[in-house]
Amino acid sequence: MTTTDEPSGDQPLDRTFDRRAFLARAAAVSAVGTAALSALPSAAWASDKDRDRPGLDDGNAYVKPRPEAIADPTELTLAEAAWMIRNRKISPLELTEAYLARIAAYDATYQAFNTVLADAAREAARAAAKRPNRGALHGIPLAIKDNYYTAGVRTTANSFLFQDFVPTFDATPVANLKAAGAIVLGKTQMGPLATTRATTPAGVITTVNAWTPDRPNVDPGGSSTGTATSVAGRMAASGTGTQTGGSITAPSNAQNLTGLKPTMGRVSLHGIIPLSYTRDHPGPLARDAKDAAIMLTAMAGEDQNDPRTQGLPKVPDLINAATPVYSGNRVKLRWNTRIGVLPGYADGTSATALARRAFLAAMAGIRGATLVDVPFPADWSLLTGNDFNNVRLPERSEPFMPYLRSDLRGFGVSVIGWLQGATMGSNEYITGQRAKLLLLERVLDQIFGSCDVVVQTSPTPFDSIGLPEIGFPIGFTATGEPIGTILGGLPYAEDRLLSVVAAYQAVSDWHWRRPPDPAPAQARAAAPERGRVTAEEAAEQSQ
Repeated sequence: MTTTDEPSGDQPLDRTFDRRAFLARAAAVSAVGTAALSALPSAAWASDKDRDRPGLDDGNAYVKPRPEAIADPTELTLAEAAWMIRNRKISPLELTEAYLARIAAYDATYQAFNTVLADAAREAARAAAKRPNRGALHGIPLAIKDNYYTAGVRTTANSFLFQDFVPTFDATPVANLKAAGAIVLGKTQMGPLATTRATTPAGVITTVNAWTPDRPNVDPGGSSTGTATSVAGRMAASGTGTQTGGSITAPSNAQNLTGLKPTMGRVSLHGIIPLSYTRDHPGPLARDAKDAAIMLTAMAGEDQNDPRTQGLPKVPDLINAATPVYSGNRVKLRWNTRIGVLPGYADGTSATALARRAFLAAMAGIRGATLVDVPFPADWSLLTGNDFNNVRLPERSEPFMPYLRSDLRGFGVSVIGWLQGATMGSNEYITGQRAKLLLLERVLDQIFGSCDVVVQTSPTPFDSIGLPEIGFPIGFTATGEPIGTILGGLPYAEDRLLSVVAAYQAVSDWHWRRPPDPAPAQARAAAPERGRVTAEEAAEQSQ
């Protein structure tokens, strides 16, 4: 439910911390790699004694449903479903059954899930109905990417190496979501070891874009595409992904979703099969900014099992930040925000360029938003290119060296990148880490010196330097494929990013659109013929 209150006097988190502290912390993480991080410098300000965060029972977390959503429970956003459950208009079991029915009808075509936990989900839904309401995630069915540990449930990372792995505990973000009352519907398909779009370990395409199920070769966005397709295809309320090279924001852009990659350390990586120690980011893929805020509120926080999460600023009120603010009948930004526009962002006559120009025009019409032209930092192309970006590959290979020494076949189609990491020299790695810190320093000074958020054409630079970003829909092509954009922010500025996207989504309707249902298929054999990703293509995609 939106509010007509004036914005509070509180400042967004990016106004209350020392940027240099984040730079020092990033240097420490890069220096120690997989060593113990007990001495990581704090990125918080002086008042970081209280790390309590707003709860999921915030009144703004519950949104009265649109009439068209009431008729179809799977069309409810997470916030709308939470309102329905709290007001006893629908039970967790009824909501769960609605999603399971869609999975049964359509997942043979979508291939979004590799494991569906139908009986366990029903049991959890019945239990949720008997417990006091725990907040906005109480009784909400979610999809979990298959590199997150799930206790007693096979966790494969879609890899030959983990095909029989059954963890004994939940990854910290999964445990947090369950503690908040969420229900796990199943594990989603992903790129093998999170390196490409979702394929089998041998490279056969599995998950399709929910908007183009009859065209499997249309890229669904990256390694978190199983989750993206499950949410876009209305087979889950929201879900989890991981991003090392764009795999939250890219599938969100490709499938008309809102995906939030938080700042490095904001969400624990404990219990998530690693890809890059300094670049892996867990985060939510959701229908809109409010749903993403609810998910991140539950997922985020300090974890004694992951030193990267310790000593950070407290998690702000993300749900309030993602609630649109009005002045009379007009939307306004919660906080005055300078939106940086990089050179060439909206140039050209393509559908994407036209959508970007329309997005910028819409933002310019919202009170409190100021568009600012910002330059690329010095040596941008060099610092963001593969010469330095590939230094992440040794971080990928190091935990898997025993496997690399014993049987390369276990890595399937993604083997080339792992071999590249294993053979990279230490001098090249160290030089790359220094270049990454130089890039971070220049982004903080030369981009964010004149703006608060910045539009992006690629997610990857912000992955390498640990800054937050959010992908969200801004239009469609003439052939009906979604067009999205990405906003990047300062360290721990998830609240600012959510506030900007919430305001835009209050004046646009792209995020309400859903893909047409495919023809029901009774078996996976009925799905469209899939293509194949070669080892060379997998290596290119992962870079």
